[in-house]
Amino acid sequence: MSTSYRSVAVGGLDVFYREAGPADAPAVLLLHGFPSSSRMWQPLLDRLGDRYRLVAPDYPGFGHSSAPAAADFDYTFDHLTDVVEAFTDAVGLARYALVVQDYGGPVGMRLAVRRPERLTALVVQNAVCHDDGLGPLWETRRAFWNDRAAHEAALRENFFSPNATRLRHVGNSPRPERYDPDLWTDELAFLGRPGQHDIQTDLFYDYRTNVASYPAWQQWLREHQPKLLVVWGRHDPSFETGEAYAYQRDVAKAEVHVIDAGHFALDEAADEVSALVNRFLVGTD
Repeated sequence: MSTSYRSVAVGGLDVFYREAGPADAPAVLLLHGFPSSSRMWQPLLDRLGDRYRLVAPDYPGFGHSSAPAAADFDYTFDHLTDVVEAFTDAVGLARYALVVQDYGGPVGMRLAVRRPERLTALVVQNAVCHDDGLGPLWETRRAFWNDRAAHEAALRENFFSPNATRLRHVGNSPRPERYDPDLWTDELAFLGRPGQHDIQTDLFYDYRTNVASYPAWQQWLREHQPKLLVVWGRHDPSFETGEAYAYQRDVAKAEVHVIDAGHFALDEAADEVSALVNRFLVGTD
């Protein structure tokens, strides 16, 4: 199935999105991570667009959506969720399975809490709802949240470097030759646009609100028991593998697969991830 590339007006912003599949097919909303965009979901759109309506937006400040300056737009996860929620109304997504990765996790969990009646299923790919996922790497990031002024320069130096951008994809994979370098080269180009460092620094400073929300999200999972699939790339340098199994503390029937891939598992294992998602979504509507 071919992919369509569109934009829709949401609250004075142009929200870009990719869409594939029949309009009357079961809907799937795909929420991307950092520093990616809806482009990361193209392998799923290519493989599953014959049986689902797949819709993947870019958040404000990401990809091809509007990117107002940090001084003119409140870059918080609550605000991104406001935009995504309005986007689902604008494109007619009344019920959908939710597929989330990285930053898509906190946006998706906020959306699920706000509109639980819309959720038919939840697919988590390297996105965190428990402290289990935040290893030693996050100590310096917690220091930034505790004292932004003292740690912001160091965070920016690491966050936007070519090496860090490549590492998010390759991680500690034993097969780095399987990764297309265009992936992080394009992300670096987006991160180099005017105002991006301010936008992404503000948003990451707000990430502390996600960590504070983990207990509430865990409670929501326990109460609602959504149909849940966790697909986890074991070579992720950002999030600990133990997080994959932490979801089963809340949803005992959750299906968990830890696979030989990295933070962006579709980079390296597109066929495997697509097959798992396709099998899991059978019967959702």
